Amino acid sequence: MCANINSLSQLALASKTEHAIAVYQGQLINSTQFNADVQALANSLSHHKTKQFALYYDEAYVFAVSLFALLHSNKEVWIAANNKTITADKLLDQGCELLGDWEGKELVIEPQQLDQSTLQALDMNKQSLLIFTSGSSGQAKAITKSLQQFQSEIETLESCWGQQLAQAQVLATVSHQHIYGLLFRVLWPLAAGRCFHSQMYLSPEPLLKAASDIAAYWVASPAQLKRLDELTPWQSIAKLAAIFSSGGALAITAAKQIQDNCQHKVLEIYGSSETGGIAWRQSVDDALWTTFEGIEVSVDEQGVSYLKSPYLVAKSPFVLDDKIKMAEEGRFALLGRVDRIVKVEEKRLSLDELEQQLIAYQWIEQAYTLVLSGKREKVAAILVLSVLGQDYLQQQGRAALIKMLRKQLMQSFETVLLPKKWLMMHTLPLTSQGKVNRGLLEQLLAMDSNRFPQILDVNDENDSVDLQLKVLPELIYFEGHFPEQPILPGVTQLAWAESFGKIFFNISQPFLRMEVVKFKKIIRPNDIIRMKLNWKAETNKLYFELSSLTDSHSSGRIVYGEQE
Repeated sequence: MCANINSLSQLALASKTEHAIAVYQGQLINSTQFNADVQALANSLSHHKTKQFALYYDEAYVFAVSLFALLHSNKEVWIAANNKTITADKLLDQGCELLGDWEGKELVIEPQQLDQSTLQALDMNKQSLLIFTSGSSGQAKAITKSLQQFQSEIETLESCWGQQLAQAQVLATVSHQHIYGLLFRVLWPLAAGRCFHSQMYLSPEPLLKAASDIAAYWVASPAQLKRLDELTPWQSIAKLAAIFSSGGALAITAAKQIQDNCQHKVLEIYGSSETGGIAWRQSVDDALWTTFEGIEVSVDEQGVSYLKSPYLVAKSPFVLDDKIKMAEEGRFALLGRVDRIVKVEEKRLSLDELEQQLIAYQWIEQAYTLVLSGKREKVAAILVLSVLGQDYLQQQGRAALIKMLRKQLMQSFETVLLPKKWLMMHTLPLTSQGKVNRGLLEQLLAMDSNRFPQILDVNDENDSVDLQLKVLPELIYFEGHFPEQPILPGVTQLAWAESFGKIFFNISQPFLRMEVVKFKKIIRPNDIIRMKLNWKAETNKLYFELSSLTDSHSSGRIVYGEQE
């Protein structure tokens, strides 16, 4: 065992030396308090006959307490990727009790304090943890893990970067409900005796403010790091002990921007829920990946990639989902995911290649592509425009921009492989794992063009969203309303606000009532309107306003919740 690392099996047992565990709700929690909290919850959980518990908490400290309390109560812990209603229902159907933030569906447990600890060391080899893949390319898959697998990986990470991190506190913009966040912002700090911040920061600014007067490091995702710009407080980032990134490759332009502005070389981690960590790199120095100690990557004559790792239970090589090109000394280059090779009308298409071609154009800053199923499969492209692209859109219009992009793409791709659906956004929407939110994009792209407006632009920021929409004349709502002077019905405007609100804010409560609804100016075919939505979770109210350049057309609040 690494000299500076504690065993996960004994983390919740009384420690000889008291040390800081976490910053939770503005308070510093020490190891004595952590041990007592785990003991109290374990006392209560041990009386429950249910063996399977699905765990989800927004706060990492409460999550950590619950995780170890469940393990010490001899429970099987299912670490849910999210707390959506559909996820909760599936877990309940599989015999799980829900523990944590489940919007009223969770089991209510009252911790029982005892005068002295009765906890025993955990079995490190027991397969007592289930984590889930991101499901980015299909249904999420459950992966069983033992504490020993995490322990081995933690010791490797500490041997690589423990000296660099020293006693720095960990702050994160990724969720602990996925393996990267679980390992880097909860288990590794706990085992190494470093303090972690319980809160997941939604953007770099509050994170950097919290890190202003402490030694700290940042656990981030590539998509978040790509959003840094000239307004970023680079001097604050320069003070960090390290920046980690995982969940996908960090664009070299983003890596260079960070180094140029604050001299940090981002530490990228390559791995997955199934495999754990595989390799690392600092792309500003070298695009190749270096495997962690004890790990071997190889490619056979058919181009299939294999992994041998001490973090895997199976001794046989694991088949990777990524295309790999080997280099000297066991290092390698990643060439994209195997499942990003798709067939459209019997033609093979690399979605990675299509995205790379799009972002090579001066008008495009980011691109994400996917295939939509239906009677005929269609390629869809979601774009974040550069300043030049935004200028072109303003001056020439959406149709001209798409026509120009299709013309450029036809030089490299067959016509049948070109995107048929296009969506412009200010930023790509992300999951709590920092990956592109494919589910949200699919919902937007699947909206019925006969019933919903054309989406021209989307600006999504936490609890608010700003949409630019075109009211197409072929919408069914204009039929007979009115023949000589068609106008958009007010009830349709309300329905649009509610539909978009449910997509962006995951509203699961039933409709209750409307408040202060006002219709001020009629909306006609071909009008360009702006829909602003703001979700207030504490009051279950969705605020909406539809406006144009010169007028406010409608506004109000939609209230959700059970009838009193």
